[in-house]
Amino acid sequence: MKGQIGEDFMRVLFICVGNTCRSQMAEGWAKSLGLEAQSAGTHPGQSVAKNAIAVMAEQGIDISNQVPTKIDDVDTESFDLIFSMGCGVSCPDIQFNDDWNLDDPYGGVTEKYREIRNDIEVNIRQLVE
Repeated sequence: MKGQIGEDFMRVLFICVGNTCRSQMAEGWAKSLGLEAQSAGTHPGQSVAKNAIAVMAEQGIDISNQVPTKIDDVDTESFDLIFSMGCGVSCPDIQFNDDWNLDDPYGGVTEKYREIRNDIEVNIRQLVE
């Protein structure tokens, strides 16, 4: 299984700007599929977007207790893989394994959140299959 490294489960970090939508949904998907995951933002918002919580709940994944975290407060060295969600995330001291280049649904319609949620699911499942 790709989701394991040696005896330990893969630790994955997802980074975006606000840490209110994309990276929070990625964290939720990853955890639901058995990965150790965390998310953070370069300029985190106050709370996880209600639409992000709602569309993840449609999939049976509860991210309502997750909170935005500033990337400076995360030990990035403790992760096996680090992904940027896109949207110009700039972290000069962090090496990303990939940039998923996902549109930011923040403030958009629920359908846009669903579209991004589904794209994130595809990317996460590729990590564990």
